[in-house]
Amino acid sequence: MEDPSSNKSTINNPADICVIVGYFIMVIGVGIWSMFRSNRETVGGYFLAGRTMTWWPVGASLFASNIGSGHFVGLAGTAAASGIAVGGFEWIALFIVLLLGWLFVPVYLTAGVITMPQYLKKRFGGTRISLYLSVISLFLYIFTKISVDMFAGAVFIQQALGWNIYVAVISLLSITALYTVTGGLAALMYTDTVQTFVIIAGAFVLCGFSFAEVGGYNALLDKYSSALASNVSSLNPLNYSIPSHCYTPRQDAFSLLRDPVTGDLPWPGVLFGISIVGSWYWCTDQVIVQRCLAARSLTHVKAGCILCGYLKVLPMFLMVFPGMISRVLYPDEVGCVVPELCKEVCGTAVGCSNIAYPKLVVSIMPNGLRGLMLAVMLAALMSSLASIFNSSSTLFTMDIWTRIRPQATERELIIVGRVWVLCIVAVSICWIPIVQAAQSGQLFDYIQSISSYLAPPIASVFLLAVFIKRINETGAFWGLVGGLLMGLCRMLPEFWFGSGSCIFPSNCPFLICGIHYLYFAIILFFCTSVLVLVVSYCTEPIEDEHLHRLVFSLRHSKEERKDLDWEQEEKGRRARKEAEDRMRMNNNSEVAEEEEEKAGICGLLGRLCGGSDSSSQVREQDTPEEPEKLPDISEDPVWKYTVDANALIMMAVACFMWGYYA
Repeated sequence: MEDPSSNKSTINNPADICVIVGYFIMVIGVGIWSMFRSNRETVGGYFLAGRTMTWWPVGASLFASNIGSGHFVGLAGTAAASGIAVGGFEWIALFIVLLLGWLFVPVYLTAGVITMPQYLKKRFGGTRISLYLSVISLFLYIFTKISVDMFAGAVFIQQALGWNIYVAVISLLSITALYTVTGGLAALMYTDTVQTFVIIAGAFVLCGFSFAEVGGYNALLDKYSSALASNVSSLNPLNYSIPSHCYTPRQDAFSLLRDPVTGDLPWPGVLFGISIVGSWYWCTDQVIVQRCLAARSLTHVKAGCILCGYLKVLPMFLMVFPGMISRVLYPDEVGCVVPELCKEVCGTAVGCSNIAYPKLVVSIMPNGLRGLMLAVMLAALMSSLASIFNSSSTLFTMDIWTRIRPQATERELIIVGRVWVLCIVAVSICWIPIVQAAQSGQLFDYIQSISSYLAPPIASVFLLAVFIKRINETGAFWGLVGGLLMGLCRMLPEFWFGSGSCIFPSNCPFLICGIHYLYFAIILFFCTSVLVLVVSYCTEPIEDEHLHRLVFSLRHSKEERKDLDWEQEEKGRRARKEAEDRMRMNNNSEVAEEEEEKAGICGLLGRLCGGSDSSSQVREQDTPEEPEKLPDISEDPVWKYTVDANALIMMAVACFMWGYYA
């Protein structure tokens, strides 16, 4: 057999290179513009863009932060293997983003928080719950989101460019970290908006070429069922038995809702399991919620969520169907099942469905447009990574570093946040070999299964915390611990025995690994909820004076709230005040020398990073700042009814789409 790598297309012509270079110039230019436009010298300015964002960058940033390169590779790959059911993960989000804008964000805004662990700390008091959430969120960011996006980007880069994977990924991570460190959230949200247009435009172009190549939608319906790798038995070097269902496309490939027992994505799991995992991601994950907290008003939050919901209709047509087309056009490569041959085609023995989207790009796109599609993938990869970098920086700075150094000044917090981004980059680069060694047959299933084992307890605690006043710290903590142990009891054996493949199934006992991961998410969610409720009702409740504007039923309360964590907050404020006083005294005697010394390169670096020099900061701190006013969640009646009507229209569109493809 001819070496597949010998005829691999690469992007090396002037037209493609010009498009890619132009894209990078545009993104960096937007980042620099937003960097000088925004206020990055305060925590609110750097981490929440000064809470000045309007609805369209909020919605575009929500979409761009969600759609990473893992979506292009993962959605298309799973669709090539099993059909359109994977699109249900995207269309469930149309309903969940409305929960985010209408139910969760009003509470987060009135609570006056920057991070999700901060909310739990205010809601329950103590430190163990917020610390638990901070640590597990950082682990999830580093070892699932970043690794998955890097692997997906690596698959594309290897197919399209033939670059050394370390050179490519290190370059992307470095550029992404650069405008994340310098610009803060405002730069991310403006560049996300630009990248959203790039992502959608490029994906539409490829979708058009794909349908033209296959002969249209009806031709896809006819040809997909016969998209088989040619002569599987004669191409099997070891001549072992390969079950027919391993290489034959599913009969229910064009159905969203599949058999509850035999379906690869059973319909109860799709409707309820995905909703639970989606509620964790869309309503409690720092990456997503942080974009909503940056909006200038609650109406802009809701409008941004509606825009994001409409954009989430597109992945079915821009990623799922092209993935199925790729299998029709290239059944021997994308539909490969013989481990030895798959190893030659894509470097992994469990299957090559993950190359479905990159294969389309390098095979059917003309010069120039091929470069555009690489820019699309780079946009998706960098946007997703940048969002994770910024949000993990926020989590580490505001929830972990302030515990280590409660006396840290605002300038120190911003510097620590930037240094943490660089640490994340270093860990991500070190993780590349592990990602390469752990390639999964269907990347999107891997993402969702890991989320199903770890996310339902967090979703349960947040849901109960927002809507049930009776939930207390003891119940929430033991619910999180019990849910984590249950999830690890399923996840660790699956890693130990391996997920297996169609030809060589895993030896994991059915009692442990036999339950579909979406069913397991439902079970885990309800077990955690019961544990939280039982423990909470058996222990002392939290008085209402501690809950004003922290639960949905009290979000409009005007009563003064006595925070459960007020003693620790007051201690931290006193420590920071003492540190600022000491710094003021130390700098008064040296201010002239420092100003002269820092007038050159140091001043330029300070401007780039958004911080002033210490002496000017001290002078600014001579006049104490007024405490920040809590955001107002009142809405203009006209705009309130406008966004409500649009939400109803979007739900009607979603119901029609679900009904049509069910």
